[in-house]
Amino acid sequence: MSVAAAEPNAGSAARISYVDLYRRWEENNWSAMALDFSSDRSGWDSLTAMQQKSALWMYSMFFYGEDSVADNLSPYIDAAPTEEQAYFLTTQQVDEARHAVHFHRFFSEVLGAGDDVAATLKTTLPRLGWGYRGVFDRLDRMADELRADRSLPKFAQAVTLYHLVVEGTLAQPGQHYIEDFFTEAGSMPAFAEGMRHISRDEQRHIAFGVKTLSEIVPQSEECRAAVVELLREVDPFTLGVFCPPGFDREYTECWGFSLEQIMAFSLRLIQQRWRTIGFPREEMPADLWPFDPDWSIEQIAERQTRLMLAGVSGEPCAHPDSSPEIQDIHFDTIARVADSKAAKAGRFTTEWSFSDAEPWHIVVENGRAESFRGRAASPDLTLHTDWPEWISISMDGKSPLRSVATRRLRPVGSPRALNTFRKVFSPA
Repeated sequence: MSVAAAEPNAGSAARISYVDLYRRWEENNWSAMALDFSSDRSGWDSLTAMQQKSALWMYSMFFYGEDSVADNLSPYIDAAPTEEQAYFLTTQQVDEARHAVHFHRFFSEVLGAGDDVAATLKTTLPRLGWGYRGVFDRLDRMADELRADRSLPKFAQAVTLYHLVVEGTLAQPGQHYIEDFFTEAGSMPAFAEGMRHISRDEQRHIAFGVKTLSEIVPQSEECRAAVVELLREVDPFTLGVFCPPGFDREYTECWGFSLEQIMAFSLRLIQQRWRTIGFPREEMPADLWPFDPDWSIEQIAERQTRLMLAGVSGEPCAHPDSSPEIQDIHFDTIARVADSKAAKAGRFTTEWSFSDAEPWHIVVENGRAESFRGRAASPDLTLHTDWPEWISISMDGKSPLRSVATRRLRPVGSPRALNTFRKVFSPA
């Protein structure tokens, strides 16, 4: 079943009912225990060493994730505004448990990773990266928050995190490429069959999320603000989920697809779904979609992948790439999310003077911010620091006051200039 066939679009979201989604669950029920993994071991052995290494990384994330979402869904059922929504969410909890059983059986019977679920789950932990842990730690906290606060804005946040981020942004792109490879290869038939069922289930879940958010977000500024708050919190982690161990491209290329392809697939789905919901990413604050409207999804994916592999965005890196090409993308992004109106009248120039990289500056003038390589003629504010420290501040959330206190950051300029800088660049 294609994504388009499984999910509501802008014209059909209102016509698809929660009863329809429930009916699809009954019609598409399947058994994880009925799968026969007896021939999958030979298929696993036929994979290259790199493919096995990559598969363990990806399948560990899927297995741990399915177990986690099954555990965290109960408060969603309690907080659902309607009984029809609650009934569907109950079927989803059954689905998530069944998905976890599928991966447990694969880990146990094909890989010999343990007899019970606790033992097989334990084997996944060393392979869960920084971004992945950040997203699922937030999912754990969201479940606790939803138990205490069943308001509509909190429910909108929870559905955004679960259905749009975890399932729609992170899981579905991986499922797409895994399913394609093993369907074509035919080497692990039980695993491939289970993944086809899981993919269909997840499409139904995502359709629920899109429909639910399309009903509550466009009509409520409070819900829109809650969604923006949640996305700002988790977006850095979601990019980190796609970052392979050691920033090694072989983790995807050994299957015949690139990081750029999986990133583009995910970005296209994100753009499509938020447009269907009635809150397109382009209408969100600039820091959540800091891209030229004329850029293609492929161009955006290429930029995002370069920053990720450079250690600038996503998973923190002790030695991020400081090449002029990476600096160009980074400072262009900062200029795009700057609040140019905060500079008020006149020209405001900030220079970054790095001890280990080329200098850069951004000029804000006439409601527009633009970045330039090199030193500025007469900057209003100069920030003396090194490249890793600046990336820690601008991308990883390190407090600039802490950097100033340790003299890792030395601003030179008037108090007024410092205040203007804070107002202009606070989104970055």
